[in-house]
Amino acid sequence: MSTLTFSEDHQIHYEMIEGRAGYPYLVFLHEGLGCNAMWKKFPRLLCDRTSCPGLVYDRLGYGKSSPLRHTRTIHYLHDYALQELPQVIDALIPDRPFILIGHSDGGSISLIFGAEKPQHLKGIITEAAHVFVEKETLEGIRKAEERFEKGKLSGLFKYHGEKTQGIFKAWSGTWLGEGFRYWNIEYLLPSIEAPMLVIQGCDDQYATKDQVDAIVSKSAGKTGASMVEHCGHTPHQEMPELVLEIMANFIDEIKKLAMPLPVSQA
Repeated sequence: MSTLTFSEDHQIHYEMIEGRAGYPYLVFLHEGLGCNAMWKKFPRLLCDRTSCPGLVYDRLGYGKSSPLRHTRTIHYLHDYALQELPQVIDALIPDRPFILIGHSDGGSISLIFGAEKPQHLKGIITEAAHVFVEKETLEGIRKAEERFEKGKLSGLFKYHGEKTQGIFKAWSGTWLGEGFRYWNIEYLLPSIEAPMLVIQGCDDQYATKDQVDAIVSKSAGKTGASMVEHCGHTPHQEMPELVLEIMANFIDEIKKLAMPLPVSQA
């Protein structure tokens, strides 16, 4: 476990996972209430299965990273995607090929970042990503807010400590704000040229299949989708073996494209 310091009030907690030299890094981007530790064993299992090295980190305000110092705006996902994520990549894996694996907020961040056409980005995997706000999204967040107020999400304190109240209210308050109902990033999908895998649970309590359909139909690169049956918002926890297999197959295809062919010997 290590810490990356950008400024006195912006320190990022991260973990590196070893893998085969030359293979693309798997960069894991957690959900809106998540952190490095909440991925649990999944990043290491996926890295072990694909032999890829990995990078997992807590965004500003989460886990063991610095707390939020400013009120969030409707542009907070763009801020993470276009400011913090490039800084983390440039500092820890400069000039290395990488694949983004983003869950929920992390998936949306991956899409925003991917639209910038980063030189070393080889692929994107989104899991339960949002590109617009649905009534199901708002209903799910309202229910989560009720559960939090009743103390039924107290497990979050284990991961975020004294930052828990602040990060939960930042998340729910932003999404339930009047202006955020018009938030939409479909406009940037045609700018994403990297190959993508779009995963979502069929029973996702925060979204419908319309999210997946929009990403697949509007993105410029080769994009495939996998709807996971009997699964909610967190497929990698609810159906880990299946999701590991789906992601590993996609990553193996990327590796074939990213790795140079061996030179034949005369």
